[in-house]
Amino acid sequence: MSDTPPSFLDRREMLAAGLAGMALSTLPGRALAQSGARAPDAPRTGSASVAAHRVEVPMPHGGVTAGHPLAAMAGTRMLMQGGTAADAVVAAMAVMNVVEPWASSAGGNGFATCLDRKTGKVQSLAFTGGAPRLLDPDGDPKALDHGPKALTVPGAFGGWIALARRFGKLPLSTLLEPAIGYASDGHPLDASIAMFITRAQKTLALYPTSAAIFLPGGQPPAPRSIFRNPDLARSFQALADAESQALKGGADRDRALQAAHDYFYTGPIAQEFARFSKETGGCLRLDDLKAYQPRWDDPVTTNYRGLDVYCSPLTSRTGLELCEQLNLVEGFDLAALPADDPLFTHYLIEAIKVAKADVYKYAADPKFAQTPVEGLLSKRFAAERRKLIDAARAGLYPDGGNAAAFDRAALERARQDFAHQGDDHTRGGDTTSLSAVDADGNAIAVTTTVGGGFGTFLVMGNTGILFNNGLRLGSSAPYAGHPNKVAPGKIALLGNGPTILLDKGRLKLVFGSPGGETIGQTQFQFLVNVVDRGLPIQAAIEAPRFALDADPNFYRPGAAITVQAERRFPDATIQRLTAMGHNIELVGPYAIGSVQGILADASGARMAGADPRRMGYAVGY
Repeated sequence: MSDTPPSFLDRREMLAAGLAGMALSTLPGRALAQSGARAPDAPRTGSASVAAHRVEVPMPHGGVTAGHPLAAMAGTRMLMQGGTAADAVVAAMAVMNVVEPWASSAGGNGFATCLDRKTGKVQSLAFTGGAPRLLDPDGDPKALDHGPKALTVPGAFGGWIALARRFGKLPLSTLLEPAIGYASDGHPLDASIAMFITRAQKTLALYPTSAAIFLPGGQPPAPRSIFRNPDLARSFQALADAESQALKGGADRDRALQAAHDYFYTGPIAQEFARFSKETGGCLRLDDLKAYQPRWDDPVTTNYRGLDVYCSPLTSRTGLELCEQLNLVEGFDLAALPADDPLFTHYLIEAIKVAKADVYKYAADPKFAQTPVEGLLSKRFAAERRKLIDAARAGLYPDGGNAAAFDRAALERARQDFAHQGDDHTRGGDTTSLSAVDADGNAIAVTTTVGGGFGTFLVMGNTGILFNNGLRLGSSAPYAGHPNKVAPGKIALLGNGPTILLDKGRLKLVFGSPGGETIGQTQFQFLVNVVDRGLPIQAAIEAPRFALDADPNFYRPGAAITVQAERRFPDATIQRLTAMGHNIELVGPYAIGSVQGILADASGARMAGADPRRMGYAVGY
């Protein structure tokens, strides 16, 4: 693991150390597991206290809750100019490229879950690119950690255009204006981002185009110093100009947005991507970029206690994971359990184990594998798998269940390969999430990512655009014969899970979270807090969380499971869970995930929440 870039190992620790208002203290002396090297989304030494919390934000006309205050404000500006929820999230995502560059980029990937209030339909947008066609699936897996061979075709910008075309009103030039301004003129760099850059300095320095932006003068920028990315500003301005020129030439709005899409995927920016990739030994070529299109799809869905839950489609595993977790605990009367009852947490832990085993067994790019979606989401299947959950003791990480007919011989061959793969430890993932509601009641949740922190660590040529490392282990399976093993053209699975809940067709909740492997776990706990505990949105966000870590990974039955718990859980709960057989590791008090969401009540009143675990803020009007 020594060759793994710092951000894969230390991001949670960086986050804890970098958040403003934190004060160090000593962990309580409990007989708990030692910190491991592959914590899912929590600082291994998380010993800090968060001084500032968030307040619920009313959104009578609309608003945005996002992973950075400037992004939330940019999105809300669009709403106040007559824009839609789609306009808001595109503007916010563009700003996130500038203010949270380690987790967000037009060169990344992601998902959006969208409620069209007029039709009442919920749709998913997958803006996820596949592996380049020249990729050698049998090449060195460590080359997928970072550098020019680790990337997938960038899907994010295509997603922005798809959202704007289908649901937006404002021109792209307006949507990109805030991001261009912050990239060109600069903005005060958040202390946590400065910390991430400092910790990733050695790897960023390997790539001159990245060092020029993130290590000006050869050194990481100081916290709260003015940070700029002029190359990114020029790229965004060129995209806006492509739209403007098309409009001047007589194109309608749709064709003008397509002109911007083409500038990115076939024009000068695409050509620079392809040139730089070839020059640096990467596999990305112009044909890969020309072939890319974002995909509108049906979301993965279930019904939980009378509420319709819509989450990401099959090129993210989190939709399946979240829905199966809900199906599993629906068989328990969680609302009857006191909030501090260890059994409540135990049921959630065990449901996560079972769902991950099932989903990791089957989930893969549906163009390359047939995932038994109906089986995985079946209430009868959940009832059968629920039998694995013992109310008195922790279970082992199980084999995936028989969600559909499965070639047993093929499964056994895959398992025999497990012992012959070398380093198969999952690499961490880094994402950002935002949610928006507009005056017409349209709602969108988006989760976007560059893969691991700083993605490939590689800024592509003179574009200022950081690329994703979407092929890293975790998104792809490390085992030959597994349906999610990397292959040319195949989409390695993301864990993004933007989610919408409807109550008899009326918006109840729109939310998402970053956190890599913890996304489905975080969103599951948050949703249960809202639905079963009846908590207001900010209280549901700030409630203590846990996350499961698997050694070596969740693909492997029998993996060793550690439950990382924020140390705000009561001592009695920790002691009881330990006595039940759970391997508990205490982490920082506010360390796991970062939910941004909007909750609507029966009267239509909307209140937004943002997570103090990161820089999240909500802005309404």
